[in-house]
Amino acid sequence: MPQVPVAQLKDYIGKELGYSEWLTVDQQRVNQFADCTGDHQFIHIDAEKAAQTPFGGTIAHGFLSLSLLPMLSGDLMVVPEGTRMGVNYGLDSLRFIQPVRVGSRVRLGLTLIDAYEKNPGQWLLKARAVMEIEGSEKPAYIAETLALCVL
Repeated sequence: MPQVPVAQLKDYIGKELGYSEWLTVDQQRVNQFADCTGDHQFIHIDAEKAAQTPFGGTIAHGFLSLSLLPMLSGDLMVVPEGTRMGVNYGLDSLRFIQPVRVGSRVRLGLTLIDAYEKNPGQWLLKARAVMEIEGSEKPAYIAETLALCVL
């Protein structure tokens, strides 16, 4: 994560921070997520049954797509200089727009929306995260994420 002086952090508000590399969402990742969460709904793990749905095949869990956010945003998000750790502070909003079909490639676009000192030495950063699906006009999701950076 790029660190910037606290005085310059506000300069990044409203600016697109960039895009992650493309990542292929494969069936193995979906199956592992199903095992971790206990969500074995057929639309995620049974290609034959899922082919009979409007999706035409298996799809990733929405929360699997969301769980990729930290990995995909790691090189994009700016944080205050001197940050010792950052923690997930939650989401202000999240909308799943379109499912991610297994085999699709996704990437994350990030825009800093707000940054302010919540408590002395603690900065709250709000970002707009959009997960794009390669070849699709509609994103998988749009989220407003919150991260707390501790200096």
